[in-house]
Amino acid sequence: MTVATIPAPAFAIERFRLANGLRVVLSPDPGAPVVGVAVVYDVGMRSEPEGRTGFAHLFEHMMFQGSHNVGKAEHMRHVQSAGGTFNGSTHIDYTDYFNLLPSNGLELALFLEADRMRGPAITEENLANQVSVVKEEIRVNVLNRPYGGFPWIKLPPVMFDTFANSHDGYGSFVDLDAATVDDARSFFDAYYPASNAVLSVAGDFDLEQARDLVERHFGNVEARPAPVHPSFEEPDLTDERRLAYTDERATLPAVAAAWRVPDPVTELDAFLPYVVLGELLTDGDASRLVERLVHADRSATAVAAHCTFMSEPFASRGPTVMLVQAFLPPGTSVDGVLGTVDEELARVADGVAEEELDRVKARVAAQLLRGDDSVMGRSRRLATAEIFHGDAAMSTRFAGLLGEVTAESVAQAAAALTPRRRAVLEVVPGGAQ
Repeated sequence: MTVATIPAPAFAIERFRLANGLRVVLSPDPGAPVVGVAVVYDVGMRSEPEGRTGFAHLFEHMMFQGSHNVGKAEHMRHVQSAGGTFNGSTHIDYTDYFNLLPSNGLELALFLEADRMRGPAITEENLANQVSVVKEEIRVNVLNRPYGGFPWIKLPPVMFDTFANSHDGYGSFVDLDAATVDDARSFFDAYYPASNAVLSVAGDFDLEQARDLVERHFGNVEARPAPVHPSFEEPDLTDERRLAYTDERATLPAVAAAWRVPDPVTELDAFLPYVVLGELLTDGDASRLVERLVHADRSATAVAAHCTFMSEPFASRGPTVMLVQAFLPPGTSVDGVLGTVDEELARVADGVAEEELDRVKARVAAQLLRGDDSVMGRSRRLATAEIFHGDAAMSTRFAGLLGEVTAESVAQAAAALTPRRRAVLEVVPGGAQ
């Protein structure tokens, strides 16, 4: 047996914690005259309370509506005027805010992020405005788009039973309209303390100066206890679950199948073979399902497989899934496609050649390493590694760990993906004419 040797990125990492609980990661790299500043909060769609679906996403919008010393839209104006870019995003298990600026913009980014960590401008006007913005986003991205919410919104309620794992994290209009200023303030108080966040800085900066600037801007942010995250666990499936629904805007049938996989944090070694398996099945023309479904059988026009609903295996915690999804030509049998998937999984379970495995592991590791090329991507990855794995330096080890995945473990992972353990979602096209 051979094991692919994949080098680890060699950039400096310093970690420390402020008195208020804020975890700080600094990664200086003078290679380019830019700096990336990310703040990741350990709260995502899975954490939002019942009756408040969409609140994590809504609050991400609220964080751009001004704060103690920054007016509405001034974050955007300050960053863009300094030659930088910025954004925020909501995920199943975390929310992040990130800025990319020329090197001399480090203090500006730290000031802006520290100011809204002290408290965004939560007013009736801002809340009503952002509820409208989020509802319009849902209309554009889900309600009025073909395959909107397929499969990341539509499949979890088939797969899971608990509210945390199964609800629509984009949010229902009923829950969004019912949101109050007090609800928003309570959400901030519960989930946005410094002790529930990681500040990550990567790029061209002086380490000692950065330490001083972080302490100056974040050191006096109020110390509040971090929330205690409840258990999200629930039993695995023992019988297949299926749901079909008609999408009036879809023109082709589609199908998605998902299986529970080991926890990406507490069972990382058992989880990694599924990451490799997803690559083996659908990444590139030589992959198993692309070659079989798209090129040979022509029973799919496109197929993809990956771990976690948002395809971020190292920024998630369990319960989560291995997902296979395909778009099909008109009249294609969904059961026929699922049968082919089962056949290919059985072939992998019978054994994988070392040459194929090494090629696949090199591809997935290269994708990870490319993500570290940009200081913005690096600062975000360092922060999520600190959030989920308790050590930002773990972000440099993922590619190497994938290189150590064995053919036997990939075969065992494939053998575990049985029809009885899966949830299946079928899109029936209603817009073919």
